[in-house]
Amino acid sequence: MSVRILALVGSLRAGSHNRQLAEAAVKLAPEGAEVNLFEGLAEIPFYNEDIDVEGSVPAAAVKLREAAEAADGLILFTPEYNGTIPAVLKNAIDWLSRPYGAGALSGLPVAVVGTAFGQFGGVWAHDETRKSVGIAGAKVLEDVKVSIPGSLTRFAETHPADDAEVAAQLTEVITRLHGQATETAAA
Repeated sequence: MSVRILALVGSLRAGSHNRQLAEAAVKLAPEGAEVNLFEGLAEIPFYNEDIDVEGSVPAAAVKLREAAEAADGLILFTPEYNGTIPAVLKNAIDWLSRPYGAGALSGLPVAVVGTAFGQFGGVWAHDETRKSVGIAGAKVLEDVKVSIPGSLTRFAETHPADDAEVAAQLTEVITRLHGQATETAAA
C-alpha cells in the first residue's frame, strides 16, 4: 500500500532547520511512502469560528484541510519558541480539528519531530504539539520522538539529509508512520 504523508513545518523562515528536516523526509521516504511538504501555513488566518462557516472558509484553510484529508498520516516538524509550540503550527492544528469530532485530524496517525538550538532540541514544544494534536483527535505515535539539539551548529554546514544519524532517524519515523497508517486503513 502506498502511504501519503503530509508534512507541516512550524517555522516560516526560508532557511529553517525544521524545514530542512522536512525536505530531508521528502527525499528519504522509503518505498511505499510519499511525503508531501505543505506550503501555505503563513496564509491561513488565525482560527475564528466566525469565519469557519460553510461557504466562507478562507481558501488557505480549505487547502490545508483538503491536503490533510487526502493524507494517510501527518508528520509535524516543529522548533521551540519560548518553550512551546509556534503559533503557525498551533493554528494549523486548530483549523484541522474542526468541525469538532469530524475534523481532518480525527483518527489520523501523527508523528512529531524537530530540532531547536537549545540543548534539548525542542522537547517541550514537541510534547505540547503531541498534546494538542492528540486532543484534536489524531492518533499520536507517542513513542516516536526525535528532538535534535544544537541546530545552529549541527546544521551550520550540513543539510539534515546528509547527516547519517538524522537520516536514519527520519527514515525510521516515516517507516513507523507508514506502518501505523497501513494498520489504520486496514481496520
